[in-house]
Amino acid sequence: DRFEALFRVYDEQATFQLFQSFQRVRINFTNQEAAARARIELHESDFNGTKLKLYFAQVQNSEDKVDKMYLTPPPPVKQFLISPPASPPVGWHQIEDATPTINYDLLRAIATLGPGDKYEVHTGTEGTPSVVVHICESENEDEGAVKLPKQKIVQTKRPDNAPTVNK
Repeated sequence: DRFEALFRVYDEQATFQLFQSFQRVRINFTNQEAAARARIELHESDFNGTKLKLYFAQVQNSEDKVDKMYLTPPPPVKQFLISPPASPPVGWHQIEDATPTINYDLLRAIATLGPGDKYEVHTGTEGTPSVVVHICESENEDEGAVKLPKQKIVQTKRPDNAPTVNK
């Protein structure tokens, strides 16, 4: 109470925050003039055998006093998409996955085809290509077929006489 009374002389609404582990007190004044007067008059003064050391802290502006010259951070509407938090934001609900669309006409047409047959899914126009499904032969059916040897890729020969550069 005696300590607070020292500073209440300069500002009646001053608030005090005691940080015991640091052996420090933060005093918040309502205006800068009161803080400046308290520092000028009480810095290195004696209180209960201890010399007081007073320092200014950074001024904390309210949101309406923020300098408009600087960009403000974006509203936190979709920030969880950038870096997801430990828990989803309030009101977030998981969206159920849609049931996959199964084209039964396509499945029926493929089932009726045999190896080597084809089925035209979409007929092409002048501006779009047609989509055709070809049924490949399975490897099990080809066991009796004669396998052709792989073609060897012949390397292109280098010219015999390389042109020389005349100086």
